[in-house]
Amino acid sequence: MTPATEVSTDAVPRVSTRVNIALLGVRSDAPVRRAGGAGPSDDGHFILDGEGAAIPLNPESPYVVTPNGRLTHDGADLGFDVAPVVRPRFYDLETADGVNYEMIAKLHGRNVLATTVVQTCVRYDESERCRFCAIEASLDAGLTVAVKTPSMLAEVAEAAVRLDGVTSMVMTTGTSNGWDRGAKHLARCVRAVKKAVPSIEIQVQCEPPADLQAITDLYDAGARSIGIHVESMDDEVRARWMPGKSRVSMDEYRAAWREAVRVFGRNQVSTYLLVGMGEDPDELVEGARELIEMGVYPFVVPFRPLKGTLATDVDKVQAPHRSVLASVTSRVAALLSAAGMRGEDQRAGCVACGACSALKTAGA
Repeated sequence: MTPATEVSTDAVPRVSTRVNIALLGVRSDAPVRRAGGAGPSDDGHFILDGEGAAIPLNPESPYVVTPNGRLTHDGADLGFDVAPVVRPRFYDLETADGVNYEMIAKLHGRNVLATTVVQTCVRYDESERCRFCAIEASLDAGLTVAVKTPSMLAEVAEAAVRLDGVTSMVMTTGTSNGWDRGAKHLARCVRAVKKAVPSIEIQVQCEPPADLQAITDLYDAGARSIGIHVESMDDEVRARWMPGKSRVSMDEYRAAWREAVRVFGRNQVSTYLLVGMGEDPDELVEGARELIEMGVYPFVVPFRPLKGTLATDVDKVQAPHRSVLASVTSRVAALLSAAGMRGEDQRAGCVACGACSALKTAGA
């Protein structure tokens, strides 16, 4: 096995700090935050050295955001400018039938609008559920609506662009029991938003559809980036953490990734890889290497214990050690840099935003 090259020595302290705050959080207020959901959540949104950063809010963290906008550790300035994202104006609006815009879509980072178009999942029964996922928690708490219609999303997107300078949008979905696994509704929503706001860039996220024509349909609707998220490429880890989703085979994922690269282009396709689910770190990096060779960006993020998930509430799983996350992040960043794949070159989506990962800090 060929080891991946590490990031430059000069970048190591900054990557280490970025990893530490991703796991330990910061002491700060954050007007823009997200509680519960399908992926990384329970975070406040900040601008860290000019880039979006989703960081846990932890009153016991040794890391502090000072009133003058600096990140400190035990009183020592760490060299990062940091400021909470300002609450967007579109949050104050509601639809004609009284649905608050914030229940339809949320601001992520500085200029990304994000929504889960269907907030339920056919795999949410406890025996089937992904153990890191709380997609229906925000629905149960009355913080969102189950299904966002194309017209709702078009209305909110237009306001977010006009009032708050939003430039891109992420649309994900819970999995349906149809052949498309949710892609058909995504395509309808994309088409409506692009008609209302032609300038906005859109990423879609879904499981591999049974008929790969759905990938072209999403592109034709106006999406320009796509996330097909596997979380782990280790079948034993997948079966343990994602009992329902793991029945979608790795062969199906590879076929979907290849078709998505053909349709959307190299480095416009991504997948999450979660660090801390028991996968061997070297094997995780080698999986990332395979993805990069396909033209797929492996978005490396830590597993973090979130309330409402089975991993936290039942399994009592802890976050990965900081040294493991830093090593995996820096090694994957080096592979991405060598391949000329940068997050900022993606048209829209989690990779383009980068807020949930330390990869941008590591140079990718």
